[in-house]
Amino acid sequence: MDLLYYLELCANPIRFDPVSRLTNVFFDDSNKQVFAVRSGGATGIVVKGPCDTTQTFCMDDRGAIRSIKFSPDMKILAIQRTDVCVEFINFSNGQPIPSEMLQFKGKNTQIFGFVWIANREVALISNGGIELCQIHFDKKQLKSVKSLNSTVNWFAWCPHGNFALLASGSGGILMPVLVKQGTITKLPRLEMSSDRSVPERDCTLAMIYGTPAILILQPTTSRLVEVVIYMLNGPGLAPRKCHVLRLGHSGRFAINIIDDLVIVHHQATATSLLFDVAQTGEVDAVSKVVYHTPIIPGKPLRPFQLKMPSISLDGQTVNCNLYSPDWVLFQPNIVIDANLGCFWYVELKLKPLCTLITDRVRLTEFLLQRTDGKVHLLAVLCELLGENYKGTLLPIIESVFNKINSVYKSWIATELQNQTATPSSMKPVPKSTTAAPRVLIDQADMHSQVFSVIAESEQMVKILLLYLQSLTVHGIAAQHDLSKMIVCELINGSFISALQSIVEHSLITESKPLACFLLSLSKIHPTIGQIALDMLAKLNANEILIEVLLGQGKVIDALRLAKTLENADHLPARKFLEAGMKTGDVVIYHSVYMHFVQRNIRLRGTPDFTRGELCAEYIQHYLKLFSNQSINC
Repeated sequence: MDLLYYLELCANPIRFDPVSRLTNVFFDDSNKQVFAVRSGGATGIVVKGPCDTTQTFCMDDRGAIRSIKFSPDMKILAIQRTDVCVEFINFSNGQPIPSEMLQFKGKNTQIFGFVWIANREVALISNGGIELCQIHFDKKQLKSVKSLNSTVNWFAWCPHGNFALLASGSGGILMPVLVKQGTITKLPRLEMSSDRSVPERDCTLAMIYGTPAILILQPTTSRLVEVVIYMLNGPGLAPRKCHVLRLGHSGRFAINIIDDLVIVHHQATATSLLFDVAQTGEVDAVSKVVYHTPIIPGKPLRPFQLKMPSISLDGQTVNCNLYSPDWVLFQPNIVIDANLGCFWYVELKLKPLCTLITDRVRLTEFLLQRTDGKVHLLAVLCELLGENYKGTLLPIIESVFNKINSVYKSWIATELQNQTATPSSMKPVPKSTTAAPRVLIDQADMHSQVFSVIAESEQMVKILLLYLQSLTVHGIAAQHDLSKMIVCELINGSFISALQSIVEHSLITESKPLACFLLSLSKIHPTIGQIALDMLAKLNANEILIEVLLGQGKVIDALRLAKTLENADHLPARKFLEAGMKTGDVVIYHSVYMHFVQRNIRLRGTPDFTRGELCAEYIQHYLKLFSNQSINC
């Protein structure tokens, strides 16, 4: 049953006082803090946030609170009580200083809300536009530093991308605005059709794969609902309709973004739909919009049991009502139930998805984009290539290897560019093109964590050659460990001709250690030794080749090769004379001996060998063979 659930609520929710007749609850999605405000003679406020942080303080009851948020450094508290005023209260040691309060009052405008931009800078959004203010308690001053005049009906804010969406014309015109410290940048607006005005509840702002996105729930002519995604990545960050998520349901929906996946929760069926805009879908030939269906059929969140306060030691638990009408969702993965007093993070579990997504190629694409996808993808590869392997899976395995190596090749190209670029030639490159891939599976990973695990597979040679082919297609050289494994498997399977072809076409990394390894196996088949020699020749490893030829008794061939070296006149005569003597061939020994005699005459004007060359034994051997010659040492 566990495999049914790929989404679950975090095991330890942040608990706070639930909404009641005396308690109101507010949430700040920038600082991820929940405020439980208890009214009475004085206002008691308990703030809880990430990492079990809790702050408690009291304030005078100055009226009902509409919105309350701390500055990023927790030193200023902003409170909105009315349409026309926002209060800023200085804090010290976690407690308010009532005497240090500043007020922002709108000028004939209705203030919809505010967002903190920096520790001392806040953006106030009203029906007249946006105003940036700096807070100076030392000067007892609120200083307006920037403003944007625009008619606004409602607004949404994305704290992760520092952009707002201003809606006018009852939601028919949507204008994205980048709001950063000291600056407001108006982007090209998005005009909806007259019958498609967007209410605030149907709009979600998020960052998807590092790009600002506007997600809008819209009904279709068949009364089913779809999510239209506009990405702010066109010229001048103009909103561009890029994706449509086909939900296949009607009713109420809410959205979370988890690890760049769009999770659409459907209340009526109590299920969640999973979408990945990085995957391929049906493309409209004219608009280039990609239409996506859920990666898997809708699945429910894992049931959650909540421990209730109790005076008994064992405590009691109740089953939470999942997809409750009381739930309010915030980005990227937050669920708050104010009636229960719970703040959860929604967590994505990849292991169940590896079972639920049966298309292994799509699963590979999916896991390559997930932050923690590597360990799961390696497990999928072991399963795919292991005992379950069948010849019919070859096309699937080939596609999986190509998906993995496409990412691998891009990473190699980026690394090469970074290594070869000089400070003067380097130009700023968009982050999306330079960031390391989320999941990189290189040859070392495949060798140590996949191929070594399935080493006993009967199809090992086919699998390795298929992986080698994929590397070759992507222009990636096979590294030593992988090359050695391929060599071993080919030799063990007696695929000598295949090995010869692979080396001939340089499909594996040719290296001196690999050539020496092949030489060590040359007794198995004579062709292996020749393959090693061919590899050494291609590497111009003449010194090693000479040693091998001498060891094989091919003294004349070794000497012929040695004569092409730069230091040919300084070759150690003893080594060649010894090898020539071991052959037992008089003609060979004579040829070698006379070669070095001629060298001596050319260099020193005498046929004699120097004492340091230690050639006395070989001189005597020559004299025994050819007694009519007189060569002195």
